[in-house]
Amino acid sequence: MGNQHFFHDKVILITGASSGIGRATALIFAQLNAKVVLASRNEEKLNALRQEIESNGGQALVIKTDVSSFEDTQRMSKTTILKWGKIDILIANAGIYVQDVSHEIDLESFWESFNINFFGTLHTIKSVLPEMKRQGKGHIVIVNSLDAQKGIIGDSPYVAAKSALDGFGDVLRQELKGGGINITSIYPTRVDTPMSENLNVPWISPKISPLQVGKAIIKGIKRNKAIVIVPSAYFLVGSLNNIFPRLLDWFYLKFRIEGEKVGEKV
Repeated sequence: MGNQHFFHDKVILITGASSGIGRATALIFAQLNAKVVLASRNEEKLNALRQEIESNGGQALVIKTDVSSFEDTQRMSKTTILKWGKIDILIANAGIYVQDVSHEIDLESFWESFNINFFGTLHTIKSVLPEMKRQGKGHIVIVNSLDAQKGIIGDSPYVAAKSALDGFGDVLRQELKGGGINITSIYPTRVDTPMSENLNVPWISPKISPLQVGKAIIKGIKRNKAIVIVPSAYFLVGSLNNIFPRLLDWFYLKFRIEGEKVGEKV
């Protein structure tokens, strides 16, 4: 069954849709004749994306949403159902990149990261799940990060929130098994998005395109994958970190996987 037929007339709700992975994924779904719900805090960018989708014959709905607010995500879900009567697929993608030195434990940095990266995703899923349970079917994609499988120096608040999300997604997938609602967790390496535009990364671990992640999301949904690593060549990172953590520590340090912020001294 081709992607065009598989996703035809499906209602896809995407958070963090105004840029990066969310934007790229929305464009792919629209090309596959899905009905796309675009949610983020940046209404101007969402409207520009909607116009692009509609000018190419697609269907899109803009809902300005702050995922850190449960009331906002509830409104997002209700508005979608009022418009199109269902939610087939949720792409829980909204996130922010918060860096801080772990041993200094800046509590504000951790609160900021968890508020969007963890609780924002929980708010979104909690707002959508009742409708999927009523339907008896649905698919939830949790956009995580490879950082959740191997932490990077300087990324502690981000890694902590994504690691919590990793655990939550793992349990949720098991609890919903057999009920018609599927869970797919996506773990991309660093992606070339506005979130990481001020970060230079080493040649051995280059940024990947949002389009590459979007295509992996499509494939993961269609094949009902539990876990998708992007690029797939990184699939051993988590296992290696469990078996040889200090070896991977050495590798990350040797090749300066953390990269450097633009303007910082090497």
